[in-house]
Amino acid sequence: MIFIGLALAIAVGIAFLISADAGSMVGLTQAQTAQLVPLLIILIIIAGGLFSRRRQASELLGALALWVGIFAVVGVGYVYRDELLGVVGRVSGELRPGMAVVDSERGTAVFRRGLGGHFELNATINGHQTPMIFDTGASAVVLTQADAAAAGIDVDNLRFTVPVSTANGTGMAARTRLATIEVGGITRRNVTAFVTERGALETSLLGMTFLETLARYSVTQNSLELQD
Repeated sequence: MIFIGLALAIAVGIAFLISADAGSMVGLTQAQTAQLVPLLIILIIIAGGLFSRRRQASELLGALALWVGIFAVVGVGYVYRDELLGVVGRVSGELRPGMAVVDSERGTAVFRRGLGGHFELNATINGHQTPMIFDTGASAVVLTQADAAAAGIDVDNLRFTVPVSTANGTGMAARTRLATIEVGGITRRNVTAFVTERGALETSLLGMTFLETLARYSVTQNSLELQD
């Protein structure tokens, strides 16, 4: 067990050895150092088995095969890390449709279609998390009264003078402005929005006053991608 612990300690130090280019002290390149360190770990494990009277040859070979398998899995996982992260993101999106899979390097946020057929998104309006539905048919961000009040908007002093059409029929709405709205890591400020009369809308809508500020948004069969 002492030798295995030592091997683990060396494995943790691989990244430090390579990043510091420790091989340059003996004339090795950084790539050659990366290839040499795993071999040193395997040699330590073999030496541990040879100098331990308690280990039989079959146990030694089994331990060696185990460590070779571990290094192989870790190596394959590192090579295909981007693909694996994509799979994890898709699984997470299926289980939690409102959560975004964010790629900060590309500036994108991807959402999976919900069981109801809509793209449900968890937005943050004025610091308050608000569930919304992606809707290109809405000319603006549209909030229910409950969501607007939770986001700090004074709904009692709004003037509901703008006629709007919703899934529940025709109703009246009031114009307002949102200090901030953030969706999948994409933040916009001072966005025009409407607040509907009570009962006119079941779920707030992410409409065009936010979407038109994006560089791009695209919809496929089961995914929605927003790009900052």
